[in-house]
Amino acid sequence: MLRLMTLGLAAGLFFSTTFILNRAMSLEGGHWYWSASLRYLYMVGLLGVVLSLIKGRRYFRRVLVEFLRHWTFWVVSGSIGFGGFYALICFAADHSPGWVVATTWQLTIIASLFVLMLFGRTFPKRIWVYSAVVFAGILLVNISRIATEHAMTLLLGASPVLLAAFLYPLGNQLVWEAKHGRPWLPRVDASLLENAFAKVFLLSLGSLPFWALLYPFTSAPPPAQGQLVTVALVALLSGVIATSLFLAARNSAEDASQLAAVDATQSSEVLFALAGEILFLQASLPSLTQLIGMLIACAGLVAFVRLEDR
Repeated sequence: MLRLMTLGLAAGLFFSTTFILNRAMSLEGGHWYWSASLRYLYMVGLLGVVLSLIKGRRYFRRVLVEFLRHWTFWVVSGSIGFGGFYALICFAADHSPGWVVATTWQLTIIASLFVLMLFGRTFPKRIWVYSAVVFAGILLVNISRIATEHAMTLLLGASPVLLAAFLYPLGNQLVWEAKHGRPWLPRVDASLLENAFAKVFLLSLGSLPFWALLYPFTSAPPPAQGQLVTVALVALLSGVIATSLFLAARNSAEDASQLAAVDATQSSEVLFALAGEILFLQASLPSLTQLIGMLIACAGLVAFVRLEDR
């Protein structure tokens, strides 16, 4: 259990770099469009190399053939689950500290329930109780900023994350439904989707048309060299290393209790994002109200995950 928790916490640490580095790029004047789009361009290259090295070139060719056969599906699901989701997360970084975005992002645990209901799933009533706890904590974090920030700034920081929290599980659920042979979706190669890196590669590749179409509406100036390097770092740390650690921990879990413990460690990214901003970006300390809200949200998330995996 100690090894699993260590791996899970390490994954949370690397995942938190997304929020810290996105905020850093925003404070340095980097446009959110490049912070978002370049990550997935890098991800396509990095994951292509990873899949070729680990699974072999023949396997990688199968992945490419799968994309070409069902490119419409992968473009739609990738644009929703990766494109729209991450564009909104990076936009929010222009208006909120990274740790606030990370805390608000925990809403995805609640949004996932509504997405699953859309696909006909039902849940025990206790799940909604724990979801309400998560929501209350996140609400407390954001409302406590009213005294110090303009209402429009709060709206631009929180509402994109709220929408992103729905888009991410929706895009991923479309892939899950296709994998399990839903008649209203294309017959994808389900065996390929057992590999998480292949799935992420397909969704990343599918998001590229979204970024190309979005660019004319952003008025984004060319990215600076520093932003090019920082986005590559985000893709490596969060997209490859964090994902690898998290999947390794999940795959090593021997029962539902261990699996729940690994999932619950991901709430640590909120704390890591806060510590990282204070250490590296000289961010101000959160208020007592914000700290309480953050801890409430994390506690609700841990309780939610433990109940869901029983």
